[in-house]
Amino acid sequence: MSFSRIHDQAITHKGGADALRALLPPVAGRDELEARGDDRYLSELTRCIFKAGFVWRVIENKWPDFEVAFEGFVPLYWQQVPPDVLEALARDERVVRNMQKIRTVPENARMIVDAARDYGSFGRFLAQWPSEDQVGLLLWLKRNGARLGGNTAQYFLRRVGWDGFILSSDVIAGLRREALLDASPGSKKALVQAQQAFNTWHRETGLPYSHLSRILACSVGE
Repeated sequence: MSFSRIHDQAITHKGGADALRALLPPVAGRDELEARGDDRYLSELTRCIFKAGFVWRVIENKWPDFEVAFEGFVPLYWQQVPPDVLEALARDERVVRNMQKIRTVPENARMIVDAARDYGSFGRFLAQWPSEDQVGLLLWLKRNGARLGGNTAQYFLRRVGWDGFILSSDVIAGLRREALLDASPGSKKALVQAQQAFNTWHRETGLPYSHLSRILACSVGE
């Protein structure tokens, strides 16, 4: 079950080592995670929530207007925002007018403020959480935040540079091919099985988890 074989498959599929390397996502260091403002974390959480089940390109194109409409996503403000502000946003053409998703902003703002109170900032909270326990972090985000189940929290972590895997359809196919995952995708058992596989590969290669995840995805297919 050496990862080198998977790596070689990915290189072949993508047309060379340089082509594969260009596809690997950036990984933020501890200092970079801590330097990012709590408002930027709330912004990225909200962006990923609005992208879920929607056309990603539309959200990306509208995001500058989202930033204006949500006044920069300052958590201390949004954690206690008056209901009439949310109602106004549900009629605001600058954003996607989905009230259920708009309501996640104050809930996730409270999660960020609470973590910052304990750790100094939300970035510092993320920076101290080890990649070998991504499952624990995903469960924490789902339990303490809003609409952070499924792959939403995984994509959020990737967007901010936290080093972790994403259980995309290609990653699931790769894990199944290697006989390392037999649980239902989206279940806690599947997350645990994936974590065990990536922990083993990380110890073997020393590669970041996000790179292992992308390389595995790139090894899938003809």
